[in-house]
Amino acid sequence: MNKEIAPIPAYQNLLQNIGQALHSARQQAAQTVNTLLVQTYWHIGQYIVEFEQGGNEKADYGSGLLERLSKDLSSLHGRGFSRSNVFYMRKLYLNFPNSETLSHKLTWSHYFEILKADEPLEISFYTHQTAREGWSVRELKRQMKSMLFHRLALSHDKEGVLQLAAQGHDIQQAEDLLKEPFVLEFLNIPQSHVLTETQLEQKIIDHLQHFILELGKGFAFIARQYRMSIGGKHFYADLLFYHRILKCFVVIDLKRGAIDHQDIGQMNLYLNYFAKEENTEGDNQPVGIILGAYKDHFLVEYATASITNQILLAKYLLYLPDKELLSQQLERLLGDADEHDADGGGVV
Repeated sequence: MNKEIAPIPAYQNLLQNIGQALHSARQQAAQTVNTLLVQTYWHIGQYIVEFEQGGNEKADYGSGLLERLSKDLSSLHGRGFSRSNVFYMRKLYLNFPNSETLSHKLTWSHYFEILKADEPLEISFYTHQTAREGWSVRELKRQMKSMLFHRLALSHDKEGVLQLAAQGHDIQQAEDLLKEPFVLEFLNIPQSHVLTETQLEQKIIDHLQHFILELGKGFAFIARQYRMSIGGKHFYADLLFYHRILKCFVVIDLKRGAIDHQDIGQMNLYLNYFAKEENTEGDNQPVGIILGAYKDHFLVEYATASITNQILLAKYLLYLPDKELLSQQLERLLGDADEHDADGGGVV
């Protein structure tokens, strides 16, 4: 007669402990393999660049050297040496000449996508931000396609852009939550389609995970249509979040069309309510974000001039922004800053 090995809870605990040990070991093994692969590809890039510097041949994307290397390495060592892979190995070394600056948190698949960017500032930003946020390759591709670096950079001065590229996007104050514009292409709403604000809100709820990723790190969803009872009347905030880094409530109001002064006044009312009625010990002052299809800069300036609450106004797009336009705007920003410094207008 078979004896019972152990009580069921104890046996389940045994299985769980073994499973956790296996999972941890497999994760470490995969991380080690990824690190070694990236380091190996960096060395291959180094050898290619040193071959070039010896005056042998330039290895641009269409060069005969890369094509020959791709064929010979594939023949000798198997898969993984397509011409594009070999090209990006070379580019990896050129952009990270010190191998110690490579992130152990990123796989070769991450670097392959990041190196598709043209500018060193952009490459540096996505490297730091991917490691900081723990993005999957799929999410990295989406953020690059939505021009995240450009959208964040255009809200900074030149010094801020350089810091953004060197460190990634660090949330330290309410203004750091702002992107211009927010991109909601994941809602899959045709440009010509007219939605009500309620329908837009429902679409966002249906794609809440994507929306939180677009908002950025630190957002925790609390409720939609959050009710506030003030003076016998009921008011409803479209979306309510708590930001765990800033330690504050974030109230989001959605506008189908342009943002006007009444929207700003209403948000001010909401924030006063949250500061008085909802904040508890340790909470900082609440932040309001009004997302609209349009905003008038002069109206914003006049409507918010005497308001002490933190109200951020931003446009949203239902489609990906124009890459060329954002690139030109960023170049103009950096160029204007250089001219200003050259004229003696820099900060001493």
